[in-house]
Amino acid sequence: MILSLSNSIDSYVQFITVLIIFVFVLAITYFTSRWIAGYQKGRGLNANVEIMESFRLANNKYIQIVRVGKKYLAVAVGKDSVTMLTEIPEDQLLLSSGGKEQNHSFKELLEKMQQKNFLEKEEDRKKSE
Repeated sequence: MILSLSNSIDSYVQFITVLIIFVFVLAITYFTSRWIAGYQKGRGLNANVEIMESFRLANNKYIQIVRVGKKYLAVAVGKDSVTMLTEIPEDQLLLSSGGKEQNHSFKELLEKMQQKNFLEKEEDRKKSE
């Protein structure tokens, strides 16, 4: 009886220990990922090279519009090669918000979806009346 009680306590202690180690590893992974993302973002600021748009043609084959300084270039990117196709005048490009994507927080996107869903339900309710 005492032996089985001791084994069950040991099992609970082992479980709690593994759970604590798992949470610790998860926390380290989270903070490391955040740190690396911040580091990468900081390196990309004020850069003279920026990929504006990318279009996938086939597996491992893309056409990309790249801004280098003030010039825009169309390049073909393959598995082992990058080939410049042409230079594109800026007035021929359709750049949204100055060529940069707008960053929205998850909260903003969720609120927009909830509002859209609410409006659709209201329309359905008015149609059924």
